[in-house]
Amino acid sequence: MLVAAVVWGYRMRPTEAPCKSVQFIIEDKAERQYVTEKELLQILENEDINPVGRTLDMGALYRIEQQVRHHPMVRTAECYLTPRNEVKVRLTQRVPLLLVRMPGDTYFIDTDRKVMPVRTAVKDSVLVATGAVGVQMAATQLADFAEWLDGERYWKQRIHHVHVKAPQMIYLYVENEEQKTERIVLGSMRNYVRKLKKLRTFFDNSAEIIQDKNYYEYDIRFRGQVIGRY
Repeated sequence: MLVAAVVWGYRMRPTEAPCKSVQFIIEDKAERQYVTEKELLQILENEDINPVGRTLDMGALYRIEQQVRHHPMVRTAECYLTPRNEVKVRLTQRVPLLLVRMPGDTYFIDTDRKVMPVRTAVKDSVLVATGAVGVQMAATQLADFAEWLDGERYWKQRIHHVHVKAPQMIYLYVENEEQKTERIVLGSMRNYVRKLKKLRTFFDNSAEIIQDKNYYEYDIRFRGQVIGRY
């Protein structure tokens, strides 16, 4: 959102003084840093729109804002000119929610449900999806599940991978307290909250049975049942 008009308003005309400096303010820098000030400045240099030393109009500020906004790791950006003729660009970064790994194609779905490219700078630990996953399914059902999982302390610590064999045959892979991977047969994504609540109740009430049987798989597709396989 271009907000320079607020500053221009009190002068009623562009300033004739040259821009003194440009500053990038990455608001969520403390949580993550997928883009740097140096990288953004280089973009302006490459496009020959570095404002320092130039007189500016609204069009110049708009071009700066648009170039920053087009960066694949930038979520929002606003550009404005201060009364001291300093250009400031305030921005936020995209936040990954789900990592999709397909043969020959790997990408994130971000919190806005949009495809986000994979970069080495991205270190967020998110749910991984594999198998027959299309972009539409990733951005809807699986992204909704990943968002729900983020708010569930119990399951977030355990579920790390979802595999889609078919829309009606989805598997979740969990890591138990002994660091062993077990599989949950979820079936479809329908009623996953109820299904996982049922499984947690089983875990809480059947610790001795689970330890004795050493299950490798839990089938929770059917109402009122948890089928353990060993």
